[in-house]
Amino acid sequence: MKSDFLNSTELLQVASEEKLFKKLILQLNKDLKLANLEEEFSLDVSAEKLKRDLHEIIFILINERFADYLNFLYIIDVPESQVKALDGSDVVQLSEEVTFLVLKREWQKVWFKNKYR
Repeated sequence: MKSDFLNSTELLQVASEEKLFKKLILQLNKDLKLANLEEEFSLDVSAEKLKRDLHEIIFILINERFADYLNFLYIIDVPESQVKALDGSDVVQLSEEVTFLVLKREWQKVWFKNKYR
């Protein structure tokens, strides 16, 4: 499994190449729902729009609904140590980096389910 992605764009490109992009969206939608968040992505969303919209969701959660943000990260199972290692001085940059961590974790779930089903 490729897990040493440089960024969200590269990760989403690999997900598309491996025909797992739709499963990634389904997993993300499932976890959004488990976290009691109303957002949902269309299965035909582009990789760029998915990344941009998820970044916006996380930015809003950090700024306006911090408890929901923490719950979302918990539901997805983003390692706390990775989040704590980020520089939180710029919320736009922080939310972009958290978006990458979220996508990376969701990718791991999808990849493992696909490989071991």
